[in-house]
Amino acid sequence: MTDDRPLLSVVTSCYNEEENVRALYEAVRDVMAKHPRYRYEHVFIDNASRDGTRRILREICAADRNVKAIFNARNFGAVRSGIHVLLQTSGVAVMGLACDFQDPPELLHHFIAQWEAGAKIVLGVKTSAAERSLFYAIRGAYYRLLSRIGSAPPVVQSTGFGMFDRVVIESLRRIKDPYPFFRGLLSEVGYEPALVPYHQPPRRRGITSQNFYSLYDQAFLGITSHSKVPLRLATMAGFVMSVLSVLVGLGYLVAKLIFWDRFSLGIAPILVGFFFLTSVQLFFIGILGEYVGVIWTHVRAVPHVFELERINFE
Repeated sequence: MTDDRPLLSVVTSCYNEEENVRALYEAVRDVMAKHPRYRYEHVFIDNASRDGTRRILREICAADRNVKAIFNARNFGAVRSGIHVLLQTSGVAVMGLACDFQDPPELLHHFIAQWEAGAKIVLGVKTSAAERSLFYAIRGAYYRLLSRIGSAPPVVQSTGFGMFDRVVIESLRRIKDPYPFFRGLLSEVGYEPALVPYHQPPRRRGITSQNFYSLYDQAFLGITSHSKVPLRLATMAGFVMSVLSVLVGLGYLVAKLIFWDRFSLGIAPILVGFFFLTSVQLFFIGILGEYVGVIWTHVRAVPHVFELERINFE
């Protein structure tokens, strides 16, 4: 007998999450059991874990046909894996949450309620977090900066934890960005999000795979993918500094002509000016390099991931 109930999808990315993956599966299963109007699928994508995550996922998939798994051929990173698994779902709406319980599964109830009320995008927004206040403040400052300079600013203190209607998923599919800033893409789509505030708890078990480089990469990805302001800033800064250089040079020339026998130029101002201009040039060359890197990524047009195996997709 065919089950005609609408299908909801839940997606989770994993990397070395053997201590959390089964508990998360059970938590999501318990949440969805309270919504009998819907069928559901829980799609895990594993980013070449080195622990027992894949073994546990195989056991879960064998016991529950609602659970599906994608095993990547290698570690393609959270950005590429995250967007890939969203596009492999078939539900009328998709909910995404992390495997470490920093995205509370119980919020899925609120997401479903907002989606049923008509919202195409529902986002969890952190009002506080179990992390150092300095890090939380830096994140907030970054999002405020991006909201000022970005063409489609993301929601402040939103990590991408939320629920997305099928129309949103299909819009993301058409963008064809090989290395997307997901929160920025949600803003590009244009639907007004419904916001669900929450306190972000600490990671339940294990050690995070996030490091300084991955956070830096995602931060610059958000800027270079959705703003031309740094490039315009480089142009304006170059013009202003060239004008200042001419004025300073004229000032020294006039001073030397008037006080030629008493005014000693010396080498110190030349060295200071040289190192200052060189550092500014290197800074803006670095920014230009970030944009060139984004162009290079798009020109290569490689798939988000290469899969090694799929389970329960038949």
